Amino acid sequence: MNQEKLVLAYSGGLDTSVLVHWLAQQGYEVIALCLDLGQKVEDLDAILEKGKKAGAAKVLIENVEEEFVQDYVFPSIHWNALYEGTYLLGTSLARPLISKKQIEVAGREGAVAVAHGATGKGNDQVRFELSYYALNPNIRVVAPWKIPEFYKKYPGRTELLAYAEKYSIPVKASKEQPWSSDENLMHISFESGMLEDPWQAPLPEMFELSQSP
Repeated sequence: MNQEKLVLAYSGGLDTSVLVHWLAQQGYEVIALCLDLGQKVEDLDAILEKGKKAGAAKVLIENVEEEFVQDYVFPSIHWNALYEGTYLLGTSLARPLISKKQIEVAGREGAVAVAHGATGKGNDQVRFELSYYALNPNIRVVAPWKIPEFYKKYPGRTELLAYAEKYSIPVKASKEQPWSSDENLMHISFESGMLEDPWQAPLPEMFELSQSP
């Protein structure tokens, strides 16, 4: 029996590395798509190896820096696009491009589904899914963080770390550094872990593109 192909937006981080394995366990032939948006990433060979060890049938890495800057970053700067006068919208700008590339790969590879690692309580799920459907109304969207059998069993990073350890999935995240980050040519942002408490100030080591005030 042939497995259905699925294209996952893959960063090489904890969440999506676990999702590669979990989705493969659900019977999908997982194609992990990692886009180079100008972020500081691990050695590309390491990302390829990590994705394969997690269970991906194929790991694709594509550099989209020029398209990201020309079609997304420059227009946002031109229109002075800032959220609440401060936030550069780097994550928001990148999601539609990631969706676009996933749909393109799905078409080339004959995949019936696409997947993302956004939770069911944030804005990223909307950015991904509306752009998926705008580009291909017939595509199947698999969002594990909105599937009860997944999110009830793995509600947070502690459980994901345990999952990664159980199945020998190589990840950089640790209990001592539980937050996650999203970086591209436009910005870097941090979330999760200790940062879920709005009274918790970010640690000095989180300031990678600037300095702590």
